[in-house]
Amino acid sequence: MAESNILTFFGHSSFRITTKKGLKIWIDPWLDNPSAPQDAKEDISADLILITHGHGDHMGSCMDLASSSAAEVVAIHEIQQYLLAKGVPNVTGMNIGGTYHTKGVNITMVPALHSSSIQEGQELIYAGQAAGFVIGLEDGYKVYHAGDTALFGDMAIISTLYNPKTVLIPIGDHYVMGPKEAAYACKLLDPKVIVPMHYGTFPALTGTVGEFKRQLKAHHVEADLVVLEPGQDLELN
Repeated sequence: MAESNILTFFGHSSFRITTKKGLKIWIDPWLDNPSAPQDAKEDISADLILITHGHGDHMGSCMDLASSSAAEVVAIHEIQQYLLAKGVPNVTGMNIGGTYHTKGVNITMVPALHSSSIQEGQELIYAGQAAGFVIGLEDGYKVYHAGDTALFGDMAIISTLYNPKTVLIPIGDHYVMGPKEAAYACKLLDPKVIVPMHYGTFPALTGTVGEFKRQLKAHHVEADLVVLEPGQDLELN
């Protein structure tokens, strides 16, 4: 057993959590994103793969990671049905508000304010609602991946009910929250550690870490801001 849970950033909104017991949990694994490390696909073994919504920059490399039945994909019902139809062998569907207990961890699907669809050629396939995940690891440590979302007041409820210590929050603006909204979200969530994501990948994502820092200070958010470079690890203790 390792001494720490390890969070690894793969660029954009893609992360892997390796728990103390060695469980590998991927979240939105788009490993072909422009900022992904060159060796991102060298080890794509997975125990759990969590998908927040159907857009290609979040479904990403799901099919590659989920080719073995040992890897369990967890997603909203509509994405589950899509992946099963595509031949993915092990997919569990759930819905917003529910908690799924599997492999020693608790996965709670929480709301996100965003659209969700899967594009195949010129066709857009309905992919249910976008979501975020609160992940309770084997030792009780909780991580909140907000997915692609706008600011919403019920983030305060997520804080009260689940009390995640680390939040992975989008700051890029245009398609998701910008730095101002993300900082206020962190005020509502009251975490110990904040990791920004979903910024700088495309020109439209203009939100910056510098502005996010200024907004966190303006909103009197007292938490550790950890800016990860693609390929970098963070211990979750």
